Amino acid sequence: MNYCKRCLYPENAKPTIIFDEEGVCSGCRYNESRAQLEVDWDERKEIFEQILDEARKMRKKLGNSHDCIIPVSGGKDSHYQVWLIKKVYGLNPLLVTFNHAFNAPSGNRNLENLVAKSGCDLVRYSAGLDSVRRISRHMLETVGDLTWHYHAGIRTLPFQVSVNYNIPLVVWGEHGFAELTGIVTLEDFVEFTKWTRKEHDMRGYEPSDLIGKGDITEQDIRPYVYPDDEDIGRCGIRGIYLSNFFPWDAKAQCEAMIKEWDFGCVSYRRERTFNLYSKIEDHANDVHDYLKYLKFGYGRATDDASTEIRHGRMTREEGIGFVKEYDATEPSTLDFYCNFLGITKQQFYAFVEPMRDTQIWKKGNGDWAAIDAVWRHECGDRETQAGVMQNDDRTLSDANRQLYYNPMLPPEATGELALDKPTEAFRAI
Repeated sequence: MNYCKRCLYPENAKPTIIFDEEGVCSGCRYNESRAQLEVDWDERKEIFEQILDEARKMRKKLGNSHDCIIPVSGGKDSHYQVWLIKKVYGLNPLLVTFNHAFNAPSGNRNLENLVAKSGCDLVRYSAGLDSVRRISRHMLETVGDLTWHYHAGIRTLPFQVSVNYNIPLVVWGEHGFAELTGIVTLEDFVEFTKWTRKEHDMRGYEPSDLIGKGDITEQDIRPYVYPDDEDIGRCGIRGIYLSNFFPWDAKAQCEAMIKEWDFGCVSYRRERTFNLYSKIEDHANDVHDYLKYLKFGYGRATDDASTEIRHGRMTREEGIGFVKEYDATEPSTLDFYCNFLGITKQQFYAFVEPMRDTQIWKKGNGDWAAIDAVWRHECGDRETQAGVMQNDDRTLSDANRQLYYNPMLPPEATGELALDKPTEAFRAI
């Protein structure tokens, strides 16, 4: 397996990754392009402000109470999106949350905090546990994703609300796949589309494809049905990404939201990554990420370490150490989710078996073993030449104690149980 000479991504990374002649991946090149001087961020900011001006005019024309919709989960990106739109630009957004049920205490805490600090109205749709269980089990067995309903819900509900409330503008944060693997370029000014929702977020499945499978009914899939083209066209709906218009560094934005709006990071050692502020609202993320590792041989530690490497806060050698420590860890919550879905752990692994990438995995004597990993490759001249300039803001520095887990200097407890102690079970509401 080939690995990026700069970060830690393998060539089988999903959804798509491309290596150039220097062995550097498209995700690294995308992040590199964002820092280039020829990117006119002032011009992009002006374009964004023009979009907001149009939103204000449309609100008055339609007689609406809200200028736009912001999909939120309660995470650090949600805080930043709402803060920027509400406090910096003075718009009145309607917040929309799809409650997928698999909530971590830190997620519930931060969503409540976001609503309180922003003063914004919130529409929250809570999926029923019976339908969640049926859909999660079926999609785990079909595509190896027990959180399919997350992506389907949050990529659909805002547009259902947009049609129902006649609010044309939906504002997302970063384009996640661009930041990770460079699936699009900065010049594309990509916007949200129904096609990308299906192909990238929903694994190529529309909700109607699930009816009749695993006892899934038409009622079960109703929250995930995208508005038809006529309704989208009538309302003139568009979904934009803030990362097209502003420099994007999740760490810097998290620090700002801790200061401005009391966003809370967790203070305990996580099982699958050293990052203490990203994806902490999602209780099932450990199992979801473990599935990625079982299929493709890399996990969230690879994602997070690659981000740190690209920003010059961590060397490639340091990142490899985190990948070796975290990526293969079976999460302690796996038993809980197997019980919730009504399957055994043996069934869980059997579901994943045909999805394993044989470039990484080999079966012998009844057991699967990884035949390659980034930490099995030495860092040589090509990796050194491809490296980015290191800065003084080191990932595991004292200043970043509350943002990244350092066993030599663990984070201080916050005094809030939701942030200081992990739980085995989710809280549905």
